Amino acid sequence: MKIDLQGIADRNPWEAKGYRLPQYDIVQMKKATQENPLWVHFGAGNLFRAFHAAIAQRMLNDGRLDRGIIVAEGFDYEIIDRVYATHDNLGIAVTLKADGTVDKEVIGSVAEALPLDSGNPAAYTRLKEIFTKDSLQMITFTITEKGYCLTDAKGEYLPEVMADFANGPEKPASYMGKVAALLHARFCAGEKPAAMVSTDNCAHNGDRLHAAVLAFAKAWAENKKADAGFPEYIDSGKVTFPWSMIDKITPRPDDAVRDILEKDGVEECGAAVTSRNTYAAPFVNAEETGYLVIEDSFPNGRPRLEDGGVLFTERETVDKVEKMKVCTCLNPLHTCLAVFGCLLGYRKIADEMKDEALVRLVERVGYQEGLPVVVNPEILDPKAFLDTVLKVRLPNPFLPDTPQRIATDTSQKLPIRFGETIRAYGADEGLKVEDLQVIPLVYAGWLRYLMAVDDKGAPFALSPDPMLETLCPQMQKIRLGDRDVEAVLKPVMENAQIFGVNLYEAGLAEKVCGYFQELIAGTGAVQRTLDGLE
Repeated sequence: MKIDLQGIADRNPWEAKGYRLPQYDIVQMKKATQENPLWVHFGAGNLFRAFHAAIAQRMLNDGRLDRGIIVAEGFDYEIIDRVYATHDNLGIAVTLKADGTVDKEVIGSVAEALPLDSGNPAAYTRLKEIFTKDSLQMITFTITEKGYCLTDAKGEYLPEVMADFANGPEKPASYMGKVAALLHARFCAGEKPAAMVSTDNCAHNGDRLHAAVLAFAKAWAENKKADAGFPEYIDSGKVTFPWSMIDKITPRPDDAVRDILEKDGVEECGAAVTSRNTYAAPFVNAEETGYLVIEDSFPNGRPRLEDGGVLFTERETVDKVEKMKVCTCLNPLHTCLAVFGCLLGYRKIADEMKDEALVRLVERVGYQEGLPVVVNPEILDPKAFLDTVLKVRLPNPFLPDTPQRIATDTSQKLPIRFGETIRAYGADEGLKVEDLQVIPLVYAGWLRYLMAVDDKGAPFALSPDPMLETLCPQMQKIRLGDRDVEAVLKPVMENAQIFGVNLYEAGLAEKVCGYFQELIAGTGAVQRTLDGLE
């Protein structure tokens, strides 16, 4: 059972093992897509393959779509050769359900897979050709929040961005430079309309994409490398940058899932690690739950993606859904489990949800301290969303997600995931910031995490975070059992950039410091503090 077109030509062995196969003519779909491309996606990783490609597959199966997706990878070109080309652009989506069952589907909705590489003439020329087609309606993205950044930590333009600004759209090197150059080709072909849809997990993602593209357009126009009308085209409404909210957990390919496939007889399905440290496999594993909410702003029309499960609405509602998820009903709970999971030595999120103390913690963060300040977006019910998170998604024992992965870049997440709630309490006459009990505990837990010593007193490796070089030397001044720690904590707790508020001005510093004192009382103190939560 090989994962390629020849391998699935005989459907019987696949279907006998419970695999669902494409119900459409893949060859005809590819031909139609090549002639009249409809949908381009940047970012060929796991989230795309588990979510976007699966949406297209459902619609192709139902006859509600006749063309597939053209995917382009701009960060790790090896994915195209090692995952897509080797398997005729097919992949297996493995859905890990909370009841222990596994859904296996061969996804065939990717019509073309190309490197977004200006140094690859054939691939780059093909992408330019695609971008000049009248039929192109939407360009979606899953390139991570970092993919839209043009500047470094000091706010200065990155060297490759500066070079692209100066050199123009002919052969850019930066990710956003290449995207802007493709839009420039569409502009030169007659200012054709299109929707540029970021589906990355960051607030106001469409604005980030718009700002990055417009920066290139303005630089090129000023440098006489592009027509003066190019920036106007980006801002004219012919090109739109809708906001979206996406939510689906897609951990890196798991060995246990590979074992399931190999036992079924699937060949050559192991993961490879690329030179850029990407874990790439011909399968993806993901949870069953998934949400995609998009602002309905498509100047060249769009496929009826609502038939595939996408929710379309206006910008204000997308913003409410995003805040519901990121500030109260999911992301803060993830951070709670990430911080304390690392301290307590857990390796799976689901295992943490067997710890009654951690369950009480996240339930209080969500139900007691989060829900009171949620603005109901109506399109999704916050209480029902939170119920699914706590009762289905986080406890799913078959989803191989780790606190160590989620702990990455926590310093960048705290201001949104908790700071927004604190500010909402301060702005609401019916609520009091001083009533918050568990959010200060999570802040204290993160400070305890920065000591890089677990609850047994053993050192552990911190997850990557841009603030570690600044914060760790400060936190290493503290040892388990120390009694007077506020002088060390004060410069950190005053940093509103980290916590979303100055903890002293918000009236929470004393509470955070007190919790921290409990957490460092000695070995086992973290678990004892959590067990003591009422």
